[in-house]
Amino acid sequence: MVGFFGYAQVTITGVISDENGLPLRDAHVHIANKTTSTDVNGSYVLSGIPKGKQKLYISFIGYHAIEETIEISSDLTINRQLKLDVTKLDDITIQQLSNSKSESSNEQVLKSATIEKFSNQTLGEALKEVSGVSILKTGSTIVKPVINGLHSNRVPIINNNVRLEDQQWGTEHAPNFDINAAGKITVIKGASALQYGGDAIGGIVIIEPEVIKKDTLVGKSILNLASNGMGGSLSSSLQKGNRYGWSWNALGTFKYLGDRETPDYVLSNSGNREQNFSGGIRYAQEKYNFNAMYSFYNAQIGIIKASHIGNVNDLYNSINNQQPSVIEPFTYSIDAPKQEVQHHLAKVNYQRWLSQNTSIDFQYAFQFNNRLEFDVRRSSANNDKAALDLQLATHTFLADYKTNVGNWRLKSGLNLGYQNNFANPKTGVRPLIPSYEKLDAGLYGIAVYKFDNATLLESGIRYDFSTIEATKYYLKSRWTERGYDAEFSHFIVGEEGNQWLTKPTFDYHNITANIGFRKQFHHEMEWLVNVSLASRNPNPSELFSDGLHHSTGQIELGDLRLEKEQAYKFNTTFNKDWKSFRIQINPFINRISNFIYLQPTGFETTIRGAFPVWEFKQTEALLTGFDVNTKWEFSNHFSHELGMAYVNGQNLSTDEYLIDMPPFVINNKIQYKKESWFNFVSELKSELVFRQNQFPNYNFETNIVVNNELTPVLVDISSPPKGYHLLHFYSEMTFKINKRNSLTTSFSIQNIMNTTYRDYLNRQRFFVDEMGRNVQIQLKFNY
Repeated sequence: MVGFFGYAQVTITGVISDENGLPLRDAHVHIANKTTSTDVNGSYVLSGIPKGKQKLYISFIGYHAIEETIEISSDLTINRQLKLDVTKLDDITIQQLSNSKSESSNEQVLKSATIEKFSNQTLGEALKEVSGVSILKTGSTIVKPVINGLHSNRVPIINNNVRLEDQQWGTEHAPNFDINAAGKITVIKGASALQYGGDAIGGIVIIEPEVIKKDTLVGKSILNLASNGMGGSLSSSLQKGNRYGWSWNALGTFKYLGDRETPDYVLSNSGNREQNFSGGIRYAQEKYNFNAMYSFYNAQIGIIKASHIGNVNDLYNSINNQQPSVIEPFTYSIDAPKQEVQHHLAKVNYQRWLSQNTSIDFQYAFQFNNRLEFDVRRSSANNDKAALDLQLATHTFLADYKTNVGNWRLKSGLNLGYQNNFANPKTGVRPLIPSYEKLDAGLYGIAVYKFDNATLLESGIRYDFSTIEATKYYLKSRWTERGYDAEFSHFIVGEEGNQWLTKPTFDYHNITANIGFRKQFHHEMEWLVNVSLASRNPNPSELFSDGLHHSTGQIELGDLRLEKEQAYKFNTTFNKDWKSFRIQINPFINRISNFIYLQPTGFETTIRGAFPVWEFKQTEALLTGFDVNTKWEFSNHFSHELGMAYVNGQNLSTDEYLIDMPPFVINNKIQYKKESWFNFVSELKSELVFRQNQFPNYNFETNIVVNNELTPVLVDISSPPKGYHLLHFYSEMTFKINKRNSLTTSFSIQNIMNTTYRDYLNRQRFFVDEMGRNVQIQLKFNY
């Protein structure tokens, strides 16, 4: 009997390659009930295959799958070439295993085709294309990403392998980055990419430039025109590529837009400008490469005048009347209140291959960020003088070591950082954020073990040390009011009139770890599981804020007692790909100890007027939710995409909901493609945002003047606006001029129906509606 079965089973070997004959690593091969994946050479071996007719199935993401019946009578060699499937090379797709930043976490990617659509907009608006990513806004131009309900320092942004340090603490500090400089953007939902830091409690955004390795010179210019704001942008880039030897790139972007408009009125003082540049050089040889880059981001951003209230009456009336207190004719002028931001980034990097499987990297980066915030002062002659002038300088050094040993992939490294923030005292206003110095040091190690070509286990651990010392004046009344006398008297180093001069110093030790599992099944099915521990220190805004935040028109109060956050996140993803239908389901649970949030607590009267007070507080939090993506290609030309995202945020200490959690969102998109019509593409997108019914009640009572008498009223600062439904249209055509040059024209309409609505995650929703219809034309010339 044993001999019979041994005789009836055979071995199948072969090589899987692409159309150019290049091997495909990790291609899935399935015969009978046996499965495997190809190795680095594209080779595979399947033993114990029964004789007779058997089904052969070969697949690789981004390529047409092969499914055929074969007759097996003896050992066989079966080689196959897979053809590229353009329809499956989506702008948003799961990355291949070998290119992953984290090999056990859900990664989603925006490719250049999608990024170019948002050339006239912001990084945050582009990231909304990824399910589970929403945006936190201050007006119409200050936008930052929110991943699974978390934002700011909980979502680090890595630009060209450098962590952006651009005073990202505040809700109204948008990433200082020109989206036209991105060639690919990867979103990781979770803290599993330990090489980039241990505080990515929400997730991480990794921006990589476009790299051309062929020996060629290419360029691209994109012109955008927008009806809402009556302006646009121009971006041009030029790249000289080379596999070995010298290569270089340069990019310049100019944006100029005036006041935005709602369906009913002008959003006065909502214009913005940008003048950006980036460039780099690279020298590569077989065993090493060297690259250097520099970027300059320069923006001027208007803050809507109606958001700068002068008394309690203004806020109460804005909330109840749903009408802004200031409506002026359209203009391109940007007056106070406004922001002016400059960000410089320079880096040098050296990478060397010690062997075929081992490399080492060294990198130094310098960043300088200057933020100016201008308030409407009592004397208009001083409106051109900044009320806040913060100058943040950051030095970082990184060293990374990578090697493959058998079935192990190992990665380790260290980072050192020094940061200095200078709060310019010449503004004549007590700074919201003080001068401080910060030192950082970190070590990490990551190990990936491949059990076979379809199964792997990833684990990692990281240690970070950080120390921060600030120099800050506190009003003695505020110091006593906050209860700092008993706990922090040792921080006091001097006295000046009614102020204490203090030097608060804090040290933090953090451990971050994760363990993940990835399993590929037959018929293009995949399962990922990741469990992570992440730690985040309170940022300078949360610790030291003490006064009027001029760009938001609110008083913010930090707390020296704040402790570091610790998050325990469970994240799993299921992917299934049929011939014409794909689905991805991604549920998560995130338990956060010492969760820091900003809570409205009342009003405070200053010499400038009465302003709402928001205080940083801490609690135990639980965030749960899910993201779902599907794509159905129901004909050769038509396809449908669905995206859903839900987050439930619970304040476990008070048994109520967390503030500022994104509402449930459902996006649908129908697309029509016809390549023979000059690569014609047409899309209709539906964006359905439900009312956020899960919110805490932080309403408070105050007195306003009615008929010259003080009258008690309830200020409803908590209730979210109603839900809304928006329709968007996009179309494009590409005209070949010759073999190298082409012109792509696109036409889009955002908010087709000119719907009036307010967004719960817009900090200016108390004062104004969102933008109305926006018609855009884009011309892209490749040369």
